[in-house]
Amino acid sequence: MPLLTLIIFTPLLGALLLALVPIREVKVLRAIALGFTLVTTLLGFLVWQGFDPGEAALQLTEVHPWFELPGALAANYSLGVDGISILLVALTAFLMPLVLISTTQAITTRVREFLIWMLIMEAGMLGVFLAADLFLFYVFWEVSLVPLYFMLGIWGGQKRLYATLKFFLFTLAGSLVMLIGAIALVYQAGTLDIAALTQWAGAESLSVQGWLFAAFALAFAIKVPLLPFHTWLPDAHTEAPTAGSVILAGVLLKMGTYGLLRFGIAMFPLAALEASTLFMILGAAGIVYGAFLAMAQTDVKRLIACSSVSHLGFVVLGMFALTSAGLRGSVLQMVNHGLSTGLLFLLIGMVYERRHSRELSDYGGIARVMPMFAFFFVFSVLSSVGLPGLNGFVGEWLILLGAFEASPVLTGVGVTGVVFGAVYLLRATRLMLFGEITSDQNRALTDLTGREIGLLTPICLLCLVIGVMPGPFIERTEASLEVIEQRLDAARDQQAARAELERPAVPAEESAR
Repeated sequence: MPLLTLIIFTPLLGALLLALVPIREVKVLRAIALGFTLVTTLLGFLVWQGFDPGEAALQLTEVHPWFELPGALAANYSLGVDGISILLVALTAFLMPLVLISTTQAITTRVREFLIWMLIMEAGMLGVFLAADLFLFYVFWEVSLVPLYFMLGIWGGQKRLYATLKFFLFTLAGSLVMLIGAIALVYQAGTLDIAALTQWAGAESLSVQGWLFAAFALAFAIKVPLLPFHTWLPDAHTEAPTAGSVILAGVLLKMGTYGLLRFGIAMFPLAALEASTLFMILGAAGIVYGAFLAMAQTDVKRLIACSSVSHLGFVVLGMFALTSAGLRGSVLQMVNHGLSTGLLFLLIGMVYERRHSRELSDYGGIARVMPMFAFFFVFSVLSSVGLPGLNGFVGEWLILLGAFEASPVLTGVGVTGVVFGAVYLLRATRLMLFGEITSDQNRALTDLTGREIGLLTPICLLCLVIGVMPGPFIERTEASLEVIEQRLDAARDQQAARAELERPAVPAEESAR
């Protein structure tokens, strides 16, 4: 059974059905969309179960000829999943139905169009993680970005046009740079197959790898976003509807970190070694700068958006430490950030629907009238700051452990981000939940409904499972990451050999002395 094709095209089939059926009843439209996402979740579970953790190569592969132009390369419809992508595929399939359920009260206009865009976005994101052909990867990359553009522009907040334009310009710049790099890579390698491109690029000189690495890494750094390309993210998060913020934080940003690992490090190991210190500096700087940005915010949604800059700085820091623990921690932390930050955005969306304000100063003491909300909010904050026993702790610990091997100084800078993260998140918790209720509007707030509790509970349970039993998640990344480590070791040997050749010769008489 072509599981990977089914998991990608099930949401697209749902989008097509919603576009064609003449039904106007909103509940029916939502039920159709939810049904297709639930089927996708089931398929994701089958992919998870069918994945062999001991196999490094792509699994469940599908390869079909697609098209071939005269005098040009043949593009294949080629799919596969490995330890680098399996966690992100599972995360996407897990989050999507929960996000759709969360839109019941938040999205009340042009519901059909919104659901269509959500389903197209899911298909695009899954395609990015599963594509084994570079042309197919680029197609899915663009497909996944278009829906967020419309979601920002149509269902966004008051400054949605500014946020949409900024998102579009940054995204366009990244896509064009990656396209140039992809064309140059394919022209030289003579193939579109990502595995073959990886083998070809790894055997090339530093000068060849360097330019290609720069093109791909710049595109993915914009998508992460890595300092100094971060400025589009707070605006996009703040103006996006809750569902858009959850998917943006949960999955879309991970396309950037996934690309850095799949293409930047795995494909160009020599260039990655040369650039590792720069990226570790940018990651550490992003951790601290993002934390300072978050501490300065009075809008709680913008605060969480700025925290993403800090948390994803940890991912980049661990990834470009190029150590065993750092690589494993960064892949796991991609998932942890998606769960913890997605949970926070869902909660802020729920309270916003009741209070219609995101200003911290408008809250205070709401734990008295919303005890269930307070429980879930505190849980998500503790998950985000890395409390031992919850998911955030495992990823951050591995990242810091791996980064310390490469640079104790930059690791020390990164550790301050853990402290700052606790400061701004616990401060926001105190201002929102505790103290005296000074507003009649806050006294009238109603607690979470059964639907909302049911929506939040699966995410919290998964955060707890990863925190207590991270082994099954880390094990699925082992074999594929070991291959990357072997490529990096070979590149280090090349570096050492080149350094030996470039070392000035010692005169014979000096050597004799």
